Amino acid sequence: MSGRSVDVFAAGHLGELTQYLPVELVDDVLAQTKTTQRRLRDLPSRVGVYFLLALGLFPGLGYLRVWDKLTAGLPGTRRPSEKALRDLRRRLGPAPLRALFDILAGPIGQPRTPGVCYRGLRTVAFDGLNSVKVPDTDRNRGWLGRIKYHFGWAGYPTLRVMALVETGTRALLGASLGSADNRDELKLATDLLGLLRPGMLMLGDRAFDANAFLNRVAQTGAMLLIRSRNTRKPRVLRHLPDGSYLSLVDGMKVRIVEAAVVMTGTDGSRTGDRYRLITTLLDHHRHPATDLAKLYHERWEIETAFLALRHTILKGHILRSGDRPGLEQELWALLTVYQLLRMAMVTATETQPGTDPDRASFTTALETARDQLTAAHAIHPTEPVDLLGAIGRAILRTLLPPRRPRFSARTVKSATSRYITRDDTRPTHSTTVTSIDITPRTPPLTPPPPPRPPRDRTPQPNTRRAQVIQLMNTQPNHAWNGRHLAQQLGIPPRHLLTQLAEWTRWGHFTKTTKGHYTLTHPPTSTTPPTP
Repeated sequence: MSGRSVDVFAAGHLGELTQYLPVELVDDVLAQTKTTQRRLRDLPSRVGVYFLLALGLFPGLGYLRVWDKLTAGLPGTRRPSEKALRDLRRRLGPAPLRALFDILAGPIGQPRTPGVCYRGLRTVAFDGLNSVKVPDTDRNRGWLGRIKYHFGWAGYPTLRVMALVETGTRALLGASLGSADNRDELKLATDLLGLLRPGMLMLGDRAFDANAFLNRVAQTGAMLLIRSRNTRKPRVLRHLPDGSYLSLVDGMKVRIVEAAVVMTGTDGSRTGDRYRLITTLLDHHRHPATDLAKLYHERWEIETAFLALRHTILKGHILRSGDRPGLEQELWALLTVYQLLRMAMVTATETQPGTDPDRASFTTALETARDQLTAAHAIHPTEPVDLLGAIGRAILRTLLPPRRPRFSARTVKSATSRYITRDDTRPTHSTTVTSIDITPRTPPLTPPPPPRPPRDRTPQPNTRRAQVIQLMNTQPNHAWNGRHLAQQLGIPPRHLLTQLAEWTRWGHFTKTTKGHYTLTHPPTSTTPPTP
């Protein structure tokens, strides 16, 4: 390989994170997406991929400053123009970044890792992220639309991201993007159902309580635990000893847990909520109602994952791109960087058996990864592989204390929020919890519905069927053409032909040939008798 080729590929790295994303994988993805450069350039496609990932690590810096970070530990590397870097982004497009994310996304915790599994079931959660702001350009508004809040329009369009997360490690299993015409959480989540597997337990909030969606989840072989909407009125078919009960959801047998959860703080304050949970875990001996009510709290781990994306990485910065391809490319790069950091964090905590991944600091991992990128450390395949690395050692030095039970302040600070006028009893400050009381509530059995009376098929006077029968009684043995009947009665032929087919299925008429009908029963009078 010539000296020039070594120079142009030198910037193709991500610091210590390169060991989780080797150049061989990047080259393979570029080949599969047909985005490899056709000739050797000063900025080859491989360098472009790593540059885009570096943009995700430094969202507040411009192109040239990010390039300087990427090459700070590589003396002699040429500095391109900002236009050349923009052209590099356009040449790549979103496809290779999407493919890289799809390869890296997935469960990363071992079944024995604390918090990853609930009684042999890997817990995962769906939720949507709707607060990643993008530049307010015509193209972005045309794709994403505008959001109107209670007190006015939002200042920037926002991306709708639906994600499936492994709650024990907060790693991403998959993601899908919405648009102005496709912001429905259920539809976006349905696109990700193929990622569910037997041996998983899917957690979800009330937005995912829909009959069709629940059936689709059950068909994947995964179990589910979803909070029910207040408007759902489930039938109580059978009481169970733990306070839960059996019911049906669109013909699917489920178990429902209704419980009041009350938390008491160190200052004596109390707060709580009522849960109604739908689950396909029907064994109340193995999965008691109180355990499921406690487990549902794990769904909030996906909110912590979104917090790391929105605030720890982006720090409130708006994305860079002014059109859809650029935004998709930028977001897939951001999600890939997030997944790489989670992989490094879990690798570090699993070197100390029994350590919960929740104790790993995402901020520590992010800042150390930035430092290692600037130093161009551990980027050459000839160097000994150190899976723990500087990132892992920094994480283990700064492990967070075990999570303490507490309820946090739920204060609305955005003046444009639709919840600004909410008046409730939620706590105004964070308080350590001293006790959690879970009281199952068992509603009475639902009585069986009364039998429906048989439907009266006798035509009433002056109905359309009565008019047809009265006309056909004038020539009982004649095979009547449906269009001629419609013409004589002044009825649109299409409407009457549809009704004749339905009445034939009920047995009132007999179809002799195509479009021709006779009376099935002997001639009857449809007019009331004269007194």
